[in-house]
Amino acid sequence: MPSYLDEFHSRAPGGVRVSRRQASRFAKEVAGDFNPIHDEDAKRFCVPGDLLFCLVLAHYGVSRRMAFTFQNMVGEDVELCFPQTDAPHLAIADAAGKVYLEVEREGEPSRDAALVGQLTRDYAAFSGQNFPHVLVPLMKSQGVMVNPQRPLVFYNSMAFEFGQWPVAGAPQLVFSKADLQVNGKRGDVDLNFDLVLEGQEVGSGCKKLVLSGLRPFEQEVMDALVRQYDGWKAAYQAA
Repeated sequence: MPSYLDEFHSRAPGGVRVSRRQASRFAKEVAGDFNPIHDEDAKRFCVPGDLLFCLVLAHYGVSRRMAFTFQNMVGEDVELCFPQTDAPHLAIADAAGKVYLEVEREGEPSRDAALVGQLTRDYAAFSGQNFPHVLVPLMKSQGVMVNPQRPLVFYNSMAFEFGQWPVAGAPQLVFSKADLQVNGKRGDVDLNFDLVLEGQEVGSGCKKLVLSGLRPFEQEVMDALVRQYDGWKAAYQAA
């Protein structure tokens, strides 16, 4: 497992646990994500889905094709069980059987530390840039925005696939394009990326988000929300 992930989880008898502090630090220091839902004192706290993704890759390796579907949000100190299996389908659940993440995979997994480390770090950083850099222009182009008092943005799923396997090296993840489909108060977002090695595309993937409670876009209101977000980031970095 990449050593940098050691700081962001703890071993448990049946798997791993993530504390509020570990989750909050990962969100801010690795992903650059200052969503208050990941703050240590958040009432509706949850572990970043990106951290769960990184832990899965670190545990099982990287396969040629992988798909991740999030079923539930992970709260503090939930003991997550990582089953010992080579099956193409696996589920990350707690001791009571509640499933948080389902994974589909194809291809002999690679446990190359450089590949796993590069992909997990790049993906976390890519996700952390979603707001405001990608989502705000995307919402503006469709004339909608999230509720500023309760911005509901859900991590639905992600998948990637390599065109050649095994890959000889550690490709970088490069954002390619984004798309927003609006259906009433719901928005479905596709965030597409390429996997690039020495200037050549060797794979691609897509992260899917769901925006809930959409309303007509208001520039001044959105500007205030972005300033608030930037303020959280500045306050953390100054501490």
